[in-house]
Amino acid sequence: MLKFISKIFSVFVGLTVINVWLFRSEKNTLFRGGNAGNLLEEFEVYGLEDYFLIIGVVKVSLAVILLLSLYFNKLRFFASSGIAIMMLVAIYMHISIGDELIKSLPASILLISSLTIAYTEKISSK
Repeated sequence: MLKFISKIFSVFVGLTVINVWLFRSEKNTLFRGGNAGNLLEEFEVYGLEDYFLIIGVVKVSLAVILLLSLYFNKLRFFASSGIAIMMLVAIYMHISIGDELIKSLPASILLISSLTIAYTEKISSK
């Protein structure tokens, strides 16, 4: 059962990250940091505009690796741990600029999902 949950969460997290970065980056949402209207503006609010591209490449790459882990199980722990770290930083950035907690909700859900994936992979590999 845990393996099944891990796979479902892997699809959810992987597709969500890809959706945010490749299809919704220009869209305004309730969850953007500060008063940002799109993803690049959000990075400007955090003072991270110089790292926008590299962070995007890392996140999308980890999401693709997480989806590939459906076929190559050994990738799942690495990818989910990487995404968990990225989401932890995202939550920190929201807090650091004084955002309302609701703006951290998507990153929090992805963090919990990624940690669940990593945990289930760790205990099932014993």
